[in-house]
Amino acid sequence: MSKLLASCGALALAAASIAAAAPVDEDLPDAGGEIERMADEVALELQRVCPPVSPADQAAFDRCRHSLFGDSALRRSLAPRLLWGRRNQDAAATLKDTNLTQFAPDLFAGLYLSLFMFSGEHRVEYVQRERLYLIRLQSAFRNRLPPGQFPYPFWHDEAKWGVYQATNCILLWVDPKTARIVIGQFTERGEGSAVVASKPLSPKFDGNWMWMDKEGRIQPRVTLFDGLFRQHNPYLPKLDFTYRTLALRMRDAQCENCHMPNNPFPMRRLVIMHTPAHAAGEIGRLMKAVREDRMPLDEAGIEQPLEPGLKRALLESGSAFEALVKAAKEWEAAQRD
Repeated sequence: MSKLLASCGALALAAASIAAAAPVDEDLPDAGGEIERMADEVALELQRVCPPVSPADQAAFDRCRHSLFGDSALRRSLAPRLLWGRRNQDAAATLKDTNLTQFAPDLFAGLYLSLFMFSGEHRVEYVQRERLYLIRLQSAFRNRLPPGQFPYPFWHDEAKWGVYQATNCILLWVDPKTARIVIGQFTERGEGSAVVASKPLSPKFDGNWMWMDKEGRIQPRVTLFDGLFRQHNPYLPKLDFTYRTLALRMRDAQCENCHMPNNPFPMRRLVIMHTPAHAAGEIGRLMKAVREDRMPLDEAGIEQPLEPGLKRALLESGSAFEALVKAAKEWEAAQRD
């Protein structure tokens, strides 16, 4: 196992040994060797494409982001759906009791993990309480990028923004049965310093999740299919128009009451739908929930079926958007063949 000595985390090095910490559950395969090899490959790849640089280096961020949006060891190691969020401040809390957000793998890698830099130092262990393997990656956060480079204004929550800025460790939780990463977390409570030192910033949230910049461009730019699809993807113009129609239908159906970054209810497993990229990642789940009358929720959190006209309009616009997302992704895949 490479570079264990300086990896993040407070546990003793002996506890990180895969042999010593192999699962004791007889119904689980001991995938420790496979996961250790995957962790080495992913850690070295992240060090190569997202190395420690200035937190304000836009070119380095773009290279990292586009690399992680494409085919990579990381992408091949991700589950079809992942959870993401900060580590619970209560050390005794389990993952089950931690509020996390669900993402498709391309969004998790390209929109969120790309905001960090990696030294390649890492450690693997089996956490019996969670029945998952844990990869700890020493890291640092790019807090000095322009506001439009973040998926949404993280500073809407001062405490969350503070943890992002102080992050020195990324936690990747791996399912022993599949050897796939199922949960990612960021924490400032890793061992040692962040791989790049940066003074914290304190931007003010004005209440807008999306906005127009001085040049009249919609922000955050990174959520406008940028990176998810190539600029010459023939489906982009239709995707943009179809998303705008869907966004209006979601507003009419009160989807914004729940599926926003500030997690208004709050839900243990949040799904974000307020930007084109986020909607593209979760459109399948949205359509399934609408068809099964599992949304929206009332003030008590009880499912309330949509009025028939609203449901029909949302299903029509959502299905059109879902079909275009599928076609655009298939076109992208064909370009890589």
